[in-house]
Amino acid sequence: MIEERGRIIALVGDQARVTAERRSACGQCSVNNACGTSLLERVFGRHPVELLARNPIGAQVGDEVVVGLSEQGLLRTAAAAYLVPILALILGATLGERFGGAYPDVASVLGALIGLALAFWWLRGYSVTLTRRPERQPVILRRLDARLSVTLSDAHQRIDIHRSEF
Repeated sequence: MIEERGRIIALVGDQARVTAERRSACGQCSVNNACGTSLLERVFGRHPVELLARNPIGAQVGDEVVVGLSEQGLLRTAAAAYLVPILALILGATLGERFGGAYPDVASVLGALIGLALAFWWLRGYSVTLTRRPERQPVILRRLDARLSVTLSDAHQRIDIHRSEF
């Protein structure tokens, strides 16, 4: 299960709209300021991501929560989103060139565009189908209690103070 922290901004029936700050792996990389990803992040900035997640724990607006998504669901969705348009583009271009008659180049371009349009149409239906399957939807796993973390850090500071007195 892939987990991400977020804050609930609205409740929609038995689901919650959660906003989360985008994180990149740039801080972990040895060339963090020299790659295209970090350049795009500096130019466009980080915008929060909003998603609709199942809310089985009954979290309320303003709660900080952990949202989970299955790895298998993410992998299948990413494969569909990336591979289907590319394959449809290539297949459409190939068919257009093969059956293009006197203008195979023009037919290839048109075939590629038609293939891409059909792939996007299929992806739209696929995403609607996924929203109906609860096992593929993000789910709120637990609340994060900010008061508990402050209390624990205060207790840790008190322990350090008591240790220094001895």
